[in-house]
Parts: sequence; structure tokens; C-alpha cells
Amino acid sequence: MTPRTTISPELREWILATTRAGHGVADVLQLMKDSGYDPRQSRGIVAEVLKLPLAALTASTGKVVAAGLRSTHPEAPGITIDGRVVSVSVSVQAPVIRVLDGLLSDAECDELIASARPRLQRALTVDADGGQQVDRRRTSEGMFFTPNETPLVGKLEQRLEHLLRVPASHGEGLQILHYLPGQEYEPHFDWFDPEQPGFGAITAIGGQRIASVVMYLNTPELGGGTAFPEIGLTVSARRGAALYFAYEGGDRDSLHAGLPVQRGEKWIATKWLREKPYRRP
Repeated sequence: MTPRTTISPELREWILATTRAGHGVADVLQLMKDSGYDPRQSRGIVAEVLKLPLAALTASTGKVVAAGLRSTHPEAPGITIDGRVVSVSVSVQAPVIRVLDGLLSDAECDELIASARPRLQRALTVDADGGQQVDRRRTSEGMFFTPNETPLVGKLEQRLEHLLRVPASHGEGLQILHYLPGQEYEPHFDWFDPEQPGFGAITAIGGQRIASVVMYLNTPELGGGTAFPEIGLTVSARRGAALYFAYEGGDRDSLHAGLPVQRGEKWIATKWLREKPYRRP
């Protein structure tokens, strides 16, 4: 095992101050290299200070978001929220992935499904210009709740704020999705590509996405898990559990897919978190 690098308080504060001033991670790494730091050691130091997956600093694209709010990754054994014990049953460091057991009760799952069902329509994706489009890769039906639209929605938003240390104001509206047999969402990223022409418009209303929370509202009879093909991991859909994953910096290992439902149906609630307060367009 590689010994843990000791980071002086002065270096830690310099890294934080430099990124707050608007300098990118690439700039920070170059300045450290110019000062005599070993590049590999520098990447580990910056990843630890900024709470970034190390993969984000070594990706070939070099796309890293240096500034902005970041979520706190839940750690085992878990935490008690609203009288519920939310435990971490799966923990992956690169990319950052956590499976959170017990995030929702059965009654909360049922209420979300019942409230969403009359409002379902073909689920859309964000197009290159920041608008909404029908995408052949996503074949489910869905709907959005506005922030704090119902007492339960507001309660869940506060629960996630407490768990992840991200203000509820940084969250997009809670989306409910319904998948029938054969329906899926093919591999994709949740973060926005800075090279797309609509990147400015998309991020003007809340900055880059930094993390996703997928809450499973039922357990499909067969299939319907969430796969991360780059690391060979599939998370099973289990009622009341949630999948949290972070991708600050456009981590390409966060590529994921909603696998086809083979038997039964799948209901999920998804919350995307932004680095800045989100303004609904």
C-alpha cells in the first residue's frame, strides 16, 4: 500500500484559495509542478483536498471542474436521518459510488408512485442546445415534481441535504421514471459536456451537475439494475434503497445505464445536484 501523503495546512489552504480564485485544476497541477512537486504526487494531493475522484484528474480529456460546491460522500456504516438508519452497503472510490440502504420507507415509495402516475409522459433528455428532446436511448415514461411541491418531496429534499451536505436549492426537480419490460436507458453521462454548444445555457441555471441520486421505488421481478460498464459494476434495483454517484470534473468512469426491465416494472426517483443554486428554466 502506498503511504498516505501528509498535506501541510499551508498547502491545503493554497490549493483551496487558488481554485476559489477561478484557476482550474490543470493550472494548480502545473503550478505545483513548477514548484518541484512530483506530478503523480500532486494529483493525489489535489484529489484529496478538493474531494475529487483521482480518475477525474487522470482522464485523457482533462475536463475538471475546479470551483463550485461539492457533495459529501456518505461513508459506512451510515447515518440516522428522520428516525431512519440509512446505511452504506456498497462503496466504490473511483468513480465515487455508494449504495444507500433504507433511504425511503415503503409508504414513501408508494406515495411517490401514486402522485406521479397520472402525470407520466415520454421521458426526455437534454439536447446539445440545452432544450428537451426525445432520445431513442431512453424509452421510459416520467415526470418532474417542482422543488418542495408536496410535503413528501420537500422532506426527501431535506433528507438528501442532510446526508450529502448540499443545500436543497442546488437540486433539480425530483424526477419519477417508470420502466416497463424491455424499456431501458442506454449508457450515458449525467454531467454536461463542456464541448457541446449548449453548455453555457445549461450551466447558466445552476452550474455543472456534480452528483446523482437514483432512488428505487420498487423491486423489479427481473432486470432493471443500474450498470457502470467502465468498472464492471451493476447495482440491483431494490425498493427503498438508493444509488448515489458523484462525477465532479466529468469523470468518464461514471458512464452508466439503466438496464432493460426483463419482467415486471421499475419505478425510480432521480435527483441531480448542481454546483450552484438551480433556477428552473
